[in-house]
Amino acid sequence: MTASHWKKVMKQIEHKPAKLNKFLKHNKPKERTSGKAKRRCKRTGQFGGHIKKYEINMCRQAFREVAEEMGFEKYS
Repeated sequence: MTASHWKKVMKQIEHKPAKLNKFLKHNKPKERTSGKAKRRCKRTGQFGGHIKKYEINMCRQAFREVAEEMGFEKYS
């Protein structure tokens, strides 16, 4: 179930609090505490290839695009 899908269902049952609580208990996406899905790239939203050093928080592809603007130099 996608994130947008469960929010649509919430609008349909928001006037029934008991059903809403039970629905959220079983269908709401959980907050991640560890693993790959915890961190997203702040430019592209991807999960993989994440660079978190120096609190960059970007995937490697997005980092390559903006590295020189951020002050990093490329050595050959």
